[in-house]
Amino acid sequence: MTAAAGPYVLGVDSGGSGLRVALGVVGAAKPVATVVCAAPVRTGPAGIDAGHLLEQLLPATRELRTQAGEQERATEGATIAAVAIGAAGMATLGSQLRAELPGALESALGVRLLALAADAVTAYAGAVGQRPGAVVAGGTGMIALGTDLTSWRRADGWGHLLGDSGGGAWIGRAGLDAAMRAHDGRRGGSAALLARLETVFGPAADLPGVLYPRTDRPALLASFAPEVAACAGDDPVAAGILRDAAGHIAEAAAAVCPQLGADDEPCEVALTGGLFRMGDPLLVPLREELARQLPQARTVPGSGDPLTGSLRIAEALATGDLRLPLHPTMLCVPAYGPGQGGGEDRQSGAVGR
Repeated sequence: MTAAAGPYVLGVDSGGSGLRVALGVVGAAKPVATVVCAAPVRTGPAGIDAGHLLEQLLPATRELRTQAGEQERATEGATIAAVAIGAAGMATLGSQLRAELPGALESALGVRLLALAADAVTAYAGAVGQRPGAVVAGGTGMIALGTDLTSWRRADGWGHLLGDSGGGAWIGRAGLDAAMRAHDGRRGGSAALLARLETVFGPAADLPGVLYPRTDRPALLASFAPEVAACAGDDPVAAGILRDAAGHIAEAAAAVCPQLGADDEPCEVALTGGLFRMGDPLLVPLREELARQLPQARTVPGSGDPLTGSLRIAEALATGDLRLPLHPTMLCVPAYGPGQGGGEDRQSGAVGR
């Protein structure tokens, strides 16, 4: 592959399934190269482990430069104009990243323009771009994020014990609850879901021993969500679970959506994440709920994923065109000063709810 002509930007997406890193070129529609690191970044008592992230990010960056034909210039450190890192848990567990990464990346890569973002923000940037609107990111969990470009509004994303209502783990748990009710002979049970439980996990009475010792319980619960969708066409209990999920998702979207989008057009609500690959069993009731709860909005498919969002934020940072509102924990840009499209005072932008 021949080297690209323009300045480079680096996008990073750190989540529960691992670290993805993409090298892009300012003005290009697609990344030059992408690397996937299978090991998720560790989280410890101090939050997300900055050292472990760097242990994966720096070799990945060298590999990307090699793929991009930058072997001769890889040691110069000036070929990457900006970096944007989106991480799950950044808002609550990112203090070590915010303290250590700016100096570390400047020393290792010569990068002075760095954005540190919650994964919901990079999901927003990937799905909506830099326009007013809202995004619902659904996977194992569920979070909604919206902005009028002056502040962020967040709803849910509180984890499977406190919220994530309508997400994959929520749906899976509701389906397993209905299966166990059928096993016990209690009201609200589903024989169809009980049959799927026993096919996937074995005898129903053994399920607690399968589930409770696991450290990845949310993912295990979410793995049953497609079984709920598969039963929904013929089973009213499964269909009811998905209708309830759709109601919760629409409520979160309604809580964060600004009244108007760009140019006073109807606000766009983008749906992104693996949850919505369940298809019509979820999407049909969700569209109905969105039309009822957000009649002023227009539902659109997300145009890109969180890694795309990281690249978009990095490019906006490199070109001085970052219009998304800054915030100390949701979207932090250390030393992003006047003349670069923002100012230190923007770091205190509000997040509703």
